[in-house]
Amino acid sequence: MKTLHLISTVAAALLLAHSAAAQISLAPPPANPFPKPIEPEKPRPKPKPKSKPAAETKKPDAAKPATDKPAADKASTPPAEDPNADLVYAAYQRGQYKTAFDLANKRAQEENDTKAMTMLGELYANALGIKRDFTKAVEWYKRAADLGDREAMFALAMMRMAGRGGPVDREDAAKWLASSAKLGNPKAAYNLALLYIDGHTFPQDLKRAAELLRLAADAGNPEAQYALATFYKEGTGVPKSDDQAVRLLQAASLAGNVDAEVEYAIALFNGTGTSKNEAAAIALLRKAAQQNNPIAQNRLARVLVTGQGTPIDRTEGLKWHLVAKTAGKGDLMLDEALAQLTPDERTKVQEAARKWLGGK
Repeated sequence: MKTLHLISTVAAALLLAHSAAAQISLAPPPANPFPKPIEPEKPRPKPKPKSKPAAETKKPDAAKPATDKPAADKASTPPAEDPNADLVYAAYQRGQYKTAFDLANKRAQEENDTKAMTMLGELYANALGIKRDFTKAVEWYKRAADLGDREAMFALAMMRMAGRGGPVDREDAAKWLASSAKLGNPKAAYNLALLYIDGHTFPQDLKRAAELLRLAADAGNPEAQYALATFYKEGTGVPKSDDQAVRLLQAASLAGNVDAEVEYAIALFNGTGTSKNEAAAIALLRKAAQQNNPIAQNRLARVLVTGQGTPIDRTEGLKWHLVAKTAGKGDLMLDEALAQLTPDERTKVQEAARKWLGGK
């Protein structure tokens, strides 16, 4: 599903402007619009297996190589000897969506199985094994949600919020998010927190938002960890604490949240809330820059041009400056450094930037 734009300028205003950092070249980034909602995870079809020698396809049953069947045959006629095996999800994971649909439909109709109902909702919503039909997706999600399935509650809430399979209904969406969050769904808790921040569906309640973000962050949700870190940095809904903010930024960074990587790198470089570690900070900035984060590109350009914590490399640094500039992240100090280069040096920088941008 495409990301829903829940956050308004009201939410953006909650993030107070960051103060200047100790290191003049690595100020924290300015406040951005608050985190985007998390959608239900899109199904990822399993890659088609590469051709393997016959010996390898028989590997799972080495004792009976002559009678082993191809994986596709196994999937179309799943063994029935294990009644506890989740054959629906297994077929789904293998990318055999028509099989998953048939199995889920049978189980939902005959056994009133909520997981099968939720699966049918996913398949209809994402056009997997069946023609896309948001109305039917909502019907199956609703049936499963009414029977207490927290994933169906979350998916139904996001459908209501997007106006898929029916009109937009924020109140109903909020109700289902609250129910799913109460059952421990971290994605629902995160999205519910955004509604308390936004202040349109519910009265704005930053303390309640922080509680919900904590629930999701403790469950390992990197978006919630990053958002809660911002709360601790600014003292929004929680007591201000650089230490807590940095711990959360580190966790979100390790989970691959690029915005968290940038802010954690800046905290490391400046020694804010953690021990100063310029080498680790620069490595993180480089990683985030290579993921096309313009703030990381700008901060990396500054340290490379000035030689703070790393050998001076003006060509590489100013290359990142030009790349960041194409994304709207200008910098007068770096413009001046670029202007001081010789024509040959400037050409080299421009070629390096062009090469990077051309490969994106």
